[in-house]
Amino acid sequence: MHFSLNTWKALRSWRRGKIKNSANMSGLSSTERVGLKKILDSMETCDILSLSDTVTNRLILVENVAEAKEVILSFSKNAEELLKRKKVQRDLIFKYLVSEGVNMLPSSDKHQLVRRTLELWSSDMAPEKALRPPKKPQTTPESNDRKAEVGFDPLVMGQHFCNWFYPMLNSQNPSLKQEPQDWGPQHFWPDAKLSLLSRVTGENIEELLGAELTSLRLLSLTRDERLFLSTNLQPHGLKALASPHGLVLVAVAGTIHRDTACLGIFEQTFGLIRSPLEGNSWKIKFVNLKIRRQNALEGMDVSAPALNYNSTELQQFRCLR
Repeated sequence: MHFSLNTWKALRSWRRGKIKNSANMSGLSSTERVGLKKILDSMETCDILSLSDTVTNRLILVENVAEAKEVILSFSKNAEELLKRKKVQRDLIFKYLVSEGVNMLPSSDKHQLVRRTLELWSSDMAPEKALRPPKKPQTTPESNDRKAEVGFDPLVMGQHFCNWFYPMLNSQNPSLKQEPQDWGPQHFWPDAKLSLLSRVTGENIEELLGAELTSLRLLSLTRDERLFLSTNLQPHGLKALASPHGLVLVAVAGTIHRDTACLGIFEQTFGLIRSPLEGNSWKIKFVNLKIRRQNALEGMDVSAPALNYNSTELQQFRCLR
């Protein structure tokens, strides 16, 4: 037995008019509906239509993709059930999390991705506000005067910066097959400096000066070398300091991947200074990046790498040269 499209619309109108204290029959929260809609929007048409048939046991006939998406959201029991459907492929969930600023290892299995997605949606705040910072970190009116920033927390600033910077850089990796975000020298001061220490095949040191060169060298890591940088934003993997003169230092540790292989770990420090001519937005003054290869990591927990910088070493980064 199949419902005609008109019958389905009549039932839907009845549901919207008669069921009280509930947004939809499936029990999805508004945050879950928004997130699931984004995932459905990334699916192929044939998979959406097939999923609609599966969810409704072929009882609802739809005329187009828009109707199919509405049926899927309305007749799924809960978000977890829908995410675990075969047609909702692992890669779709991974790309969704990356787009929301959530760092996940490329080797994460579907079960891990589903769990992390549900955790994201269960937050009291919408995912865009909870985890994804603006395209460029901005200051609030209350924070323009440094003297008024009694509650300024450099660690919170560091978390927001990492949740902005790394998804943007990783999006340049063609292996992820996602729309590249707005990467470029505009995020750096004109005299920005990059120091890169690589211990992959021997020890190699690079030093570059200028926003353009700094931007291009970091871009080559993800776009050309197809690397994926996964940060550890736990307390032992992230540190931040602020100087009285306006410099904020952010240091973070993480792992480096190519496709499903873990290649090694990295430690990266940033010096951030506001640009008064660009709405007091934060721009990168210097970057120091250390990379170590996988076979040098015996006995280390690569799933949660820790920073090796001590407080004295971090303090030294405050002095700009």
